[in-house]
Amino acid sequence: MFEWAYSGANKAVPRNVGPECAYFLSLQRQIIETIIVTTICVYILVKIYPKLEITEEKNYFRSDRGGKRLLVILLALLWGMEIGFKFASRTVIYLLNPCHVTTLIQIYLLAAPPSKTVTTLFRIHLNLLNGPLLAFLFPETASRTIFAEAALYWIQHGMMFVIPYYLLRIGGVYNVEPFWDFNWAIFSYSLNLLYHFIVLQIIAIPAQVNLNHMLCPAILDPFDGPWYRIAAVLHQAILCPLLCKLFCLIADFFLTKFPPTKVKPQLRDHLHDTKPKHLND
Repeated sequence: MFEWAYSGANKAVPRNVGPECAYFLSLQRQIIETIIVTTICVYILVKIYPKLEITEEKNYFRSDRGGKRLLVILLALLWGMEIGFKFASRTVIYLLNPCHVTTLIQIYLLAAPPSKTVTTLFRIHLNLLNGPLLAFLFPETASRTIFAEAALYWIQHGMMFVIPYYLLRIGGVYNVEPFWDFNWAIFSYSLNLLYHFIVLQIIAIPAQVNLNHMLCPAILDPFDGPWYRIAAVLHQAILCPLLCKLFCLIADFFLTKFPPTKVKPQLRDHLHDTKPKHLND
């Protein structure tokens, strides 16, 4: 019934699609791992949610900056092209991969009016930057047979780093928690795992398409074997918060300390259209 969404998946690419990948792990193992991971994640979400804090801002800045409009148009265009290629190649199912979802979140962040929801999504999506990093370190473009589609792979993942930096530059509702506060990182990672083990896995198993390697490990996976998913849960639990904090540190340095690129005194401050007086002192 839904073959139009995944029938174009390249079977020539190893561990990309097919029964060999779908049955890499036994059904019993998949069920046990899913129950353990989802139970832990739900427990963490319940415990961490009350600890999440967003500083109340009475006056939201609504200045419509030209760069923001340009980025949302560009990102929407890239997203539209990606959708077009996926429909043309009958691989629409790959739009469920986390990087595509993160791009969609970034489009919303650029277009939505200031609110606590925007701040919440912004902080959560900063903990999803492991996706574009791994995409650059271990590129998977073999299934993209069209040159423009392969080029779009690199552009889209590059933009995933550009957008949060630009939003941190704007400041205001695009702000982050204190450096040593890991509640948002833990909360975000738990949501990430639930998305993988519930949404992606449930769709990947009947389609026999290896969505974000939920069915079988990549060829270059150093943890290749029956424990590869547990290993991934553990090493990504380290990478995701580490990368988020490192990204914020780098952004903070260039936006508030490095003279050639300094635009404001503090990272959470809103970038005004005119330079504040105290920066000219």
